Amino acid sequence: MIYVDTSVILAYLFGEKQRPASDLWKEQLVTSRLTEYEVWTRVHAVKLGATLGETVRQVLHLLAMVELAPPVLARALDPFPAPVRTLDALHLASMAFLQSQAVPVRLAAYDRRLVKAAGMLDIEPYKL
Repeated sequence: MIYVDTSVILAYLFGEKQRPASDLWKEQLVTSRLTEYEVWTRVHAVKLGATLGETVRQVLHLLAMVELAPPVLARALDPFPAPVRTLDALHLASMAFLQSQAVPVRLAAYDRRLVKAAGMLDIEPYKL
């Protein structure tokens, strides 16, 4: 299973130079419910909700969601092998939750700090 970070979705939506290949969207994908909020907040911040709204919904529909349930939130309160930002802690906790459920997970992200911290949790990067 491939955990898709917000950075990948935004790169795709905004047509950035560095964006995922179309093959990614054919994989079995998962993310945190947090991602939905991060994506919509950014899309609205740049006033593209009306233009990109349907595409956002289609992309998010491709992703299974890890809810920010008590076990995930509890893990985010524990220390990580490297210092992390709050939202990254929630993403890492979501990935750690998947691991605890014996779900093999790889990370698709453009955020180098997140990739490095995930690697310390034995989460391999997905080659974008």
